[in-house]
Amino acid sequence: MSGMVTSVDFDRLNYMTQRPNYRGVHSEHLSALARQIQQLKVIPSDRAPRNLVTMNSRVRVRDLESDETEVYTLVYPDEADIEAGRVSAISPLGRALLGRRAGEEIEVVAPMGVRRMKIEKVLFQPEAAGHFEL
Repeated sequence: MSGMVTSVDFDRLNYMTQRPNYRGVHSEHLSALARQIQQLKVIPSDRAPRNLVTMNSRVRVRDLESDETEVYTLVYPDEADIEAGRVSAISPLGRALLGRRAGEEIEVVAPMGVRRMKIEKVLFQPEAAGHFEL
């Protein structure tokens, strides 16, 4: 996988994947996230490209089969609420978004099958707004 992750996000996500309270319930997803973040290029938070999906970024994606758009905010598991559009970084969709850029196509393995999506736009990114510790 190609992509980037900010140093702050890397540290927090790496720490989270080691926490025992997530291990039992989410162990398969945590292991996948742990492998993924090790493959991403770590960059300083203040150098994150504005179109990069970082933690707490709000993005608009288009389903390439249905042509429907959805808006999601990439969050930590404790803040996830799919009904409110807050998707966990350890979910298949969250992992597919993390470290990718606007314009890229992603594949998400969901219970109903594989979804192909395109990241149309990063609507909000904490780093672009000057918030390097969110």
